[in-house]
Amino acid sequence: MYDVQKSISTDSSRFMDQFRILIRSRHYAYKTEKTYCYWVCSFIRFHHYKHPEKMGNAEIEAFLQHLSVTMQVAGNTQKTALNAIIFMYREFLKVDIQGLKFKYATKPRQLPTVFTHLEAQSVINNLSGNYKLCAQLMYGCGLRISETTRLRLKDIDFGMNCIVVHETKGDKSRRTLLPNALLQPLKLQLETSLLGHKVDLARGFGSVYLPGALARKYSNAAFEPAWQYLFPAIALSVDPRTNISRRHHISEQSVQRKVKQAITKLNIMKKASCHTFRHSFATRLLEAGTDLRNIQELLGHSDISTTQIYLHVVGLHERGIVSPVDG
Repeated sequence: MYDVQKSISTDSSRFMDQFRILIRSRHYAYKTEKTYCYWVCSFIRFHHYKHPEKMGNAEIEAFLQHLSVTMQVAGNTQKTALNAIIFMYREFLKVDIQGLKFKYATKPRQLPTVFTHLEAQSVINNLSGNYKLCAQLMYGCGLRISETTRLRLKDIDFGMNCIVVHETKGDKSRRTLLPNALLQPLKLQLETSLLGHKVDLARGFGSVYLPGALARKYSNAAFEPAWQYLFPAIALSVDPRTNISRRHHISEQSVQRKVKQAITKLNIMKKASCHTFRHSFATRLLEAGTDLRNIQELLGHSDISTTQIYLHVVGLHERGIVSPVDG
């Protein structure tokens, strides 16, 4: 399934269609669009489909209070909902919302779950093919699942010995490590992707989705090898915006499902997922004495406080602390 925007007629009079058009005009990531639309729809449904123009501070406060007290969401979740609603009012309806009074969600932030090195390797070794290489990239490079599946052939820079990550959270780009252990598997996967691309071209297909305005700016880029996905999907699918049959990338859900099956099979009693590999990457680097700023850069965190949470994850024994019972 495509993780790109479906086309919307600019003539549509529907509230949510016009709201989506505004978000796209600001060039926000599609995940941001989906998140904002989800919370705005939730806000409207909570007030029994009352039009936002007929609501104000009291209704916003009631919804935020509901999230905090009834739903017991985390503080960041409540902030995301608030950001979406404020964006709708200020940017879309041109209504300035001020002086909100509500109870902030105080659900404590949980420490991230981390694999031991043995656990991470065991999960990886229980996978095969593209799923195994995806897990190796998440653990060896600190990539998110979305960043892994969207890698394009041009993003693997063997000359500079790094991976350039685009289409990231916050629409930022960054460089991360290219592990020596993955050089040969990546070269083999690159050749496999190129071979499949040649077959698609011979069949009259071979184009790929390009982000932003690249497709209009470079009309032939969609057919060029460099822009093809490193992990192409098994079958062609129809782009919902253009109705063109293209080969998209492997789905995030398929990788998540395989990783979850491996975790269950190994009887790892942790609330773990694909993202646990990214947490484990940061923790291993911290244990090895890597500077926190370097870890922040590799992970693409805009705020160092986000990276600092891994200081609480590193084992107490790594800091030389010994229990009195063992003294």
